[in-house]
Amino acid sequence: MMLKRVLAVYFSGTGTTEKTVKTIAKKAADELRLEYGEWDFTPLFAREKPLSFTDEDLVIFGMPVIAGRVPNLMLKYLAQMNGGGALAVPVVLFGNRNFDDALVELRDILTDAGAKPVAAGAFVGEHSFSTTLGAGRPDSEDLALAESLADAVAKKVQDAGFDAGADCFDKSVEVPGTPKPYSGYYQPQDRHGAPIDIRKVKPKTDMSKCDNCGLCVKLCPLGSINLNDVSEITGICMKCCACVKKCPKDAKYFDDAGYIYHKEELEDVYQRRAESKIFL
Repeated sequence: MMLKRVLAVYFSGTGTTEKTVKTIAKKAADELRLEYGEWDFTPLFAREKPLSFTDEDLVIFGMPVIAGRVPNLMLKYLAQMNGGGALAVPVVLFGNRNFDDALVELRDILTDAGAKPVAAGAFVGEHSFSTTLGAGRPDSEDLALAESLADAVAKKVQDAGFDAGADCFDKSVEVPGTPKPYSGYYQPQDRHGAPIDIRKVKPKTDMSKCDNCGLCVKLCPLGSINLNDVSEITGICMKCCACVKKCPKDAKYFDDAGYIYHKEELEDVYQRRAESKIFL
């Protein structure tokens, strides 16, 4: 089938994945003169139906990296996806440390769903835990690279005559990472080498600052914040930090010792400019 639209599809707690994916998708749509659309499945209500595409779609598909992998709490939902023969560009956003096996995992998820990954990218975004680690990224340099990725994908599509079924798209793009079953999740450690487990850590609320606007309830992608008492986290926290970074009153915070140690260690060890990368 002939391609008819370019879709920006993403999960993005703090906005860095969204910004990158939209940059790529809008540039590709412009170059190809195709319809542009968006599918933001970050909010809980947006995941009431599975993702579904067709062979008329070019899908720029973005996910954040959590512990070096695709967020495990999204895997069940992503497993329901119908790729429908769409061309796909997996994109991951990592917080200036490393993307580890996240990109190869996302590529495989798209392939298993019946999409065709034809290019890929790993981009740096400000770390969800921090305001200094990867601060301000993706920046102009990252977004210029994102547009280069879009240009390269557009050329592949043009060379194939806009035909998603062309033979040149039968082989998935090669990306770095450990093949299935991958290499496990990144495990933070303390100064003695003992593992730090922050899986059950949840944000706190400074009620002297909070004005009960309810924004955090809407922002939580897992629906884990009680509307009637925003200081109560009733479900799982995936540490996307949307409620922390987007609270207009700076009322949300983490005070767990292990979380703070891990955050400060990352800020100490990885204060260098990690490079965004594309794969064609």
